[in-house]
Amino acid sequence: MNAEESSRIAVVTGAGSGIGRAVAVELLRAGWSVALAGRRAGPLEETAALVPEGASIAVATDVARPDDVDGLFEATVERFGRVDLLFNNAGTFGPGGVPVEELPYDAWRHVVDTNLNGAFLCAQAAYRRMKEQVPQGGRIINNGSISAHTPRPHSVAYTATKHALTGLTKSLSLDGRPYSIAVGQIDIGNAATDMTARMETGALQANGVVTPEPVMDVADVARTVRHMAELPLGANVQFATVLATAMPYVGRG
Repeated sequence: MNAEESSRIAVVTGAGSGIGRAVAVELLRAGWSVALAGRRAGPLEETAALVPEGASIAVATDVARPDDVDGLFEATVERFGRVDLLFNNAGTFGPGGVPVEELPYDAWRHVVDTNLNGAFLCAQAAYRRMKEQVPQGGRIINNGSISAHTPRPHSVAYTATKHALTGLTKSLSLDGRPYSIAVGQIDIGNAATDMTARMETGALQANGVVTPEPVMDVADVARTVRHMAELPLGANVQFATVLATAMPYVGRG
């Protein structure tokens, strides 16, 4: 590993479980220094313990709170000196299977605050540091979803935020060009995590039938994120879709 590679610094939100944990572990094993962000310190410390030789810090963060986000990036820069990558991953499905007419406004707001407002706050904080640091630039990878393209039944809040995240990705990508800030999005379908465990037992389809769905190893997602992250800043994967091959997505509905 050369000096440039050894200095790579990443912030991973939602790092205490699921996709965030898998990506953080993949990056740590590849020699990245990683700031692990999530609501609870305990799961973040468990993630760090999976790669004890890695350089990491755990920062309890609610991404929907501007002060928490500022504290996350301040802690990262204080410890590691800069920010080269943000994996904007923190998110929530919200209450599952609730028809739109029955969805409480508080539940809608919670999903929007986490998935969209949180992603914006983290991207904004990363952007500010990437613009000002020397050498200038960095990369932001937003965790979208195949729901950024096609919804599942009864998923209005989640789907609306993921569609909005695509617009956020495009706008950040355009605005980041003058500052060597590359921004892309990974849209993931049925990675095997605690959040998707119900897919294997049965998921509601557009025709009203509940059908088990195949899942894929979350490590395959992590490797894809790492590939996107390690491209030179002159190249960018704008959008990537990684999904379980046989899941009912292409042709859904």
